[in-house]
Amino acid sequence: MATYANLYIDQGADFKSNVLIEDTNTDPLDLNDLTIYGQIRRTYLSDTAYDFTITKVDVSGGEIQIELDAATTESMNRGRYVYDIFADDVGNGTTFKILQGIAEVVPRVTRQA
Repeated sequence: MATYANLYIDQGADFKSNVLIEDTNTDPLDLNDLTIYGQIRRTYLSDTAYDFTITKVDVSGGEIQIELDAATTESMNRGRYVYDIFADDVGNGTTFKILQGIAEVVPRVTRQA
């Protein structure tokens, strides 16, 4: 079962969030054999998707960073989206969901002249 977490993303700004992934015993998940990827969409049926850039920060400690750049968040309309993060285990051939939730894109107010 995936962990559920809501995200708040400022429109027009870089978004980064570090996440600690744990196994069912709440021990950090070893990320060595995992390919990790995820997307954000307006609804789960939406054709338009924004891919997270995902970096393994601490492979043995189970820490990843999920990221969207400012150009991407600028192109997103304000409001609620859904997202999830998956992992493929190349060692045993399984795929599983790590994280899921609602992402709120908070509208931008300040603009440069």
